[in-house]
Amino acid sequence: MKRIGSLLICMLVMQQSIAQETIEVRNDTIVQDSIYIPSESNLAARQWFEDAKFGLFIHWGVYSILADGEWVMQRKNIAIDAYNKLPSFFNPTQYNAEEWVLMAKNAGMQYITITSRHHDGFSMFDSKATDYNIVQKTPYKKDILKDLADACHKHDIKLFFYYSLLDWHRDDYFPRGKTGKGIAGRGQGNWSNYIAFMKAQLTELLTNYGEVAGIWFDGKWDRKTANWHFDELYKTIHDLQPQCLIGNNHHEAVMPDEDFQMFEKDLPGKSTQGFASKKEDIGDLPKEVCETINGSWGFKLKDNKHKSKKQLVHLLVKSAAHGSNLLLNVGPMPNGKIQAEHIASLAEVGEWLQANGKSIYGTRAGRIAPNKDWVSTEKENTIYLHIFTKPYEEMLIIPSFEGRIKSMKALGSENEIDFQQTKKNILIKIPEAEQNDIDTVLEITLL
Repeated sequence: MKRIGSLLICMLVMQQSIAQETIEVRNDTIVQDSIYIPSESNLAARQWFEDAKFGLFIHWGVYSILADGEWVMQRKNIAIDAYNKLPSFFNPTQYNAEEWVLMAKNAGMQYITITSRHHDGFSMFDSKATDYNIVQKTPYKKDILKDLADACHKHDIKLFFYYSLLDWHRDDYFPRGKTGKGIAGRGQGNWSNYIAFMKAQLTELLTNYGEVAGIWFDGKWDRKTANWHFDELYKTIHDLQPQCLIGNNHHEAVMPDEDFQMFEKDLPGKSTQGFASKKEDIGDLPKEVCETINGSWGFKLKDNKHKSKKQLVHLLVKSAAHGSNLLLNVGPMPNGKIQAEHIASLAEVGEWLQANGKSIYGTRAGRIAPNKDWVSTEKENTIYLHIFTKPYEEMLIIPSFEGRIKSMKALGSENEIDFQQTKKNILIKIPEAEQNDIDTVLEITLL
C-alpha cells in the first residue's frame, strides 16, 4: 500500500505542472488561493484509508459525567458558570489507552478517531491556546490524547482527531449559530480571533502527537454561510503534515482541499436522517459512514439500544458494499472505562472479521446492485456476495450480472456452489450447510 501506481504519479506531476492561483470573493473580501495538489503521501494515505474499511469512533469529554450524551449542554441549556464546574469532577483514573487500542485492533479496526474538542468547547488535550483543557482544569491533569497517540503508534493503529468548529463556550464564537441559543453566560467576541484560536489548536494537534492520519471536522452546519476560512485551516493542516487526511461533516458536497467524504448515520447518498436539505452529492473521494454502537455518541446511562452482532456486521458489510468505511462509535464512561457490553460486541465483530475479512478489507463496491437481501464487494477478479436472508431453499436469482464466472464457493469452504449463468442472470443453489444466520458470503471468481 506504500507504492503509488505510475498512473497516479503521472497525474500528480501533470497537476503540479498546471497548478495555478484562483481568485474568489468571500464576505466582500478578495481572497487569493493556490489550488490544492495532494502530495504523494496524501494519495497513498487515501488509498490506505479506502482499504482500511473499519475504524473506532470515540466521543469522550467532561459531558460524560452527566451521563446524558455529548449534547447535554445544549439540550439542558446549562449555563456557562454551571458547566464550568464539570471539569473539576472529571478524573478518569481507570483510563488505559493501550487497552482501548488493543480492543480496537482485536475488533479488526484499522484506525481510531477521537474527539479532541467537542461543541462544549472543552479541549481533551494539553493546549496552550486555552486553559479550558483537561490538563489545567481537571484533577486528572494528564493529556489523554498523548497516551492514546503513543499506544496507537506502538500497535500500528492510525489516529484521527475529531475537531469541533462549533463552540458553545468560547465568546469569540460570534455571531452565534443556530444552536446553543439558550445557554446563559455566553459573551460577544471576535470571529477573527476564533479562527486564529482554531489554527493554533490544529497546529498543536499536528505538532505534538506524532503522525496524525486525519482531522475530522464537525459543526459547519451551525453557521452554514459563515466564512470559516477553510482555505487557511486546511492549508495549515496540509503544510504541517501533507499525508494528513481532511474530512468535514458538513452534509454537503465535498469542498476544495478535502481528502475524504463522510456520511453521518447513513449510507452514501441516502440522507434519511434529515441532516441535509437534499441528498448529499457523492464525490470521488474515499468515503466513510459513522454510526453508534448503541443510540448515542457520548456516554448515556439510559441508552439501552445496543446493537447486536448481526446488526453491527450488516452495518460494516453494507458500508463496504457502498464503497465506504465504517467508523463505529463508543462513548466511554467518565471513569475512562468502555462499557462491558460494547467491548463484548466489538470482540464478536472481530471474530467475524477473522473468518470473513478478505471480503471486506481492500475491497470496493461490488458490481451486483445492493438490495434488502444482499450486497456485494469486489477485489481484483473476485466478487463477494453477502446474503443476509436465510434460509434460501429455492434458487437464488441475481439479475443483470455482468462478467463471466469461473467458480463459486462459500467463503472459507472448499465445496463448489452450483450455479447457472444465463445472458442476464445468475441462478444459485446454496446448500443449507453453507448458509449462515448472519451473512452467507459467496466468493465468486471471474474468468
